[in-house]
Amino acid sequence: MTLAAFFLETSRLVRLSSVDILIIIFYFALVLAIGFYLRGHAHTGEDFFMAGREMTAWVAGLSFLSANLGALELMGWAGSAYQYGILATHWYWVGAIPAMLFLALVMMPFYYISKTHSVPGYLKLRFGESSRALSAVSFAFMTVLMSGVNMFAMAKVMQIVLGWPLSFSIWISSLTVAIYVALGGLRSAIFNEVLQFFLIWAGALLIPILGLYEAGGWSNLKVLITQRASAEYVHLWSGLGHFSNNPMGINWVGIVFGLGAVISMGYWTTDFLVVQRILAAKDMRSAQLAPIIGAGFKMFVPIIVILPGLLGLGILPMKLSGEADALLHGGHSYNDVLPLMLARYCGPGLLGLGVTALIAGFMSGMAGNVSAFTTVWTYDIYRALINKDASDAHYVKMGRWTTVIGVLISVGTAYLVMRAASIMDYVQALFSFFIAPLFGTVLLGMLWKRATGPGGFWGLLCGTMTSIGMWAWVHADPSALRYVALSSEAKTMAQDMFQALWSFVVCVIVTVTVSLLTKPKPDAELEGLVYGLTPIPAEGPVSVLHKPVFWAAVVATIFVILNIIFW
Repeated sequence: MTLAAFFLETSRLVRLSSVDILIIIFYFALVLAIGFYLRGHAHTGEDFFMAGREMTAWVAGLSFLSANLGALELMGWAGSAYQYGILATHWYWVGAIPAMLFLALVMMPFYYISKTHSVPGYLKLRFGESSRALSAVSFAFMTVLMSGVNMFAMAKVMQIVLGWPLSFSIWISSLTVAIYVALGGLRSAIFNEVLQFFLIWAGALLIPILGLYEAGGWSNLKVLITQRASAEYVHLWSGLGHFSNNPMGINWVGIVFGLGAVISMGYWTTDFLVVQRILAAKDMRSAQLAPIIGAGFKMFVPIIVILPGLLGLGILPMKLSGEADALLHGGHSYNDVLPLMLARYCGPGLLGLGVTALIAGFMSGMAGNVSAFTTVWTYDIYRALINKDASDAHYVKMGRWTTVIGVLISVGTAYLVMRAASIMDYVQALFSFFIAPLFGTVLLGMLWKRATGPGGFWGLLCGTMTSIGMWAWVHADPSALRYVALSSEAKTMAQDMFQALWSFVVCVIVTVTVSLLTKPKPDAELEGLVYGLTPIPAEGPVSVLHKPVFWAAVVATIFVILNIIFW
């Protein structure tokens, strides 16, 4: 088969012009060039795995946000907004902002003071080797699955928009990421993520701007959505009084406690994918400001992610099937909404910029997962359990090879994602398995000096098994959802939120119970690891405008105002 025949094997929505092709080729060449350039700055383990801890607050903050701005954001949430309406915005506001500010003001000092290379590394210092090993293995497993999400999402866009076969796109993107991360390590990933942040905004803004123009503005778009679906698709909180009053089939308890207090807190404070970027900051103040900078930009990401889904709901040809949550769009799934909108609005040149923005987002998320996987494998599994006495150069070499191996494993998981009806359902289930109980363990470790090593290990294990067990129970018997979510009217998304909430509760109860039955560490061994026993370095004589707590208050105020406006 010729290469031309290979590309023409599937149908396509649009055709790339020569300008579009040049834009995409230039992007791939640029990210590879950054990797080759930074290879000379990644000789030691501190350079390769932690970017030398030299990043400014702005670089760390934009990388922190960009690492999360992958398939879950660009494609998964656009599809969720098409399916659930503006309720999907909760994952950006109540499901992100409080947690990011909590990370900055409460948890970041302990991560940074301990000079750990990873979140499992902190657990080793606080609870012991068994807790580190359990969290490292579960995190490594989750990371390669999440990386597969990004690969699949990018391949899906290329298939729908350009007609490229899924396998071709998966291998092109994965090999590119493997090369530049293996060469430059975390520093290469971070610099590319900052570049990708600006590319994503430049390209993704095309859809909301042109879409709102076609819809006649935000007010008219709300009217169109209300006519096609219902008024609850354009309200954040007013329909959450009961499971049956909103398209998501969830209530405010699941959103506030399951999402806001457990899943988001767990993700933004303990998921090493994002925490790793902050640990690369050059000093404590930069490490605290970075998540606050990320939170400020995070509040406006729905403009380029949620709004395209809402525009699709109001503008694209659509019909409802017998089930209110089973929207059928010309044979396409929810995950296809963003590429369909891209094809609708972008002509030659603009299409190349839009496609490049999506590729940048997908590769950013993929690189974030791969670099985090490499660090956790090398430091918390390989060095801790397999080869404790090797040289620093050996661990750097292992990190480079692990990058390639991690990418290859992720390719396999990308094919697994193809079986998921919705990217978001797949991702939220993973978070409830591994992130929710981990947050309970880390939080108790930092705030309660009485927590013991056995308590941390058994709490984490029981919390994880509780979430997996509930998922298996509902998967085998869908009617069991009424017991998990405490309502017969709950839907799939409610399962993920309540599943996470129960796993957190079980983790905390088991940790506290076992800790009270076992001997704690002496206070002297907990200095630098627990509040009350750790002196936090003073900021020094800086103005109010340079204090992290001031900017955290500004972000929190804007967060409250936005929730009131879109109530």
